[in-house]
Amino acid sequence: MNKNETQQGVIYAVVSYLLWGLLPIYWKLLGDVQAEEILASRVVWSFVFMLVILIFTRKIGLFTETLRGFAKRKKQMYALIAASLLISVNWFTYIWAVNNGHMIETSLGYYINPLVSILLGMIVLKEKLSFYQYISFGLAAIGVLIISISHGTFPWVAIVLALTFGLYGLVKKLVNVESSVGLTLETLVVTPLAVIYIGYLFINGSMAFLHKGIGTDLLLIGAGVATAVPLLYFAKGAQKIPLSLLGFLQYISPTLTLLLGIFVYHEHFSKVQLLSFIFIWSALTIYSLSKTKLLPGKQFKWRKEKRAI
Repeated sequence: MNKNETQQGVIYAVVSYLLWGLLPIYWKLLGDVQAEEILASRVVWSFVFMLVILIFTRKIGLFTETLRGFAKRKKQMYALIAASLLISVNWFTYIWAVNNGHMIETSLGYYINPLVSILLGMIVLKEKLSFYQYISFGLAAIGVLIISISHGTFPWVAIVLALTFGLYGLVKKLVNVESSVGLTLETLVVTPLAVIYIGYLFINGSMAFLHKGIGTDLLLIGAGVATAVPLLYFAKGAQKIPLSLLGFLQYISPTLTLLLGIFVYHEHFSKVQLLSFIFIWSALTIYSLSKTKLLPGKQFKWRKEKRAI
């Protein structure tokens, strides 16, 4: 991989994470629209936008070919449906949380996400972890425990976001489909449900689209672009740079969201929350360093004594 490709990859990845980090501003502009309708609009317009992208990039043939191929590859089809449902739950939780004063908790969720991916890799894919990666996971668990005990409630927003996105990433590893085609198929799966829900809102006269002004209409239509563009940039970046570098860059997004929550939308950030975040940040620092040569150590294995026969 040459230097120019790496530089391009870094630019693509940074742009995607910056867009994701600033996305709460977009959802805040739709604060007077129900989260369910925002999600439905996001799904429908994402599908429309991705179809346009496929047509212009001449990948519509690959899209239809992949769709027909699911008749023979049932497991891949079920995995794609699972990915669609997981990302839909993730999107809904994120939109609801941002517009209900839980922006700081959403950033916590995406800080925890890499560590959830570690756990899933260990349990499902039987991946072996290093000694330092076990330490990072333990520190993160302490951070979540602190914030849970201090609030008296489980930080469900953060955990749902981390689990759904972690499981989404796991399922995506099992679905070997070209990135833009995969995103189009994912939105296709849930588009019928989104259209039915929008029809229900229209019949009940409770739909915001076409009823709250041209500004709201354009924002709801633009939700498709706001969804697809960061994902497409991310896919391009991931192909051109090492996974370890991508891991460092991914913290741009939750950091921006955290700063927005504290300094722009003035959400309360207590000392206990700060302590919890310190444990999370420490865990992420150790985890990130463990992916480089800065921390020595071999893979950590649980040893079992052999019994005599």
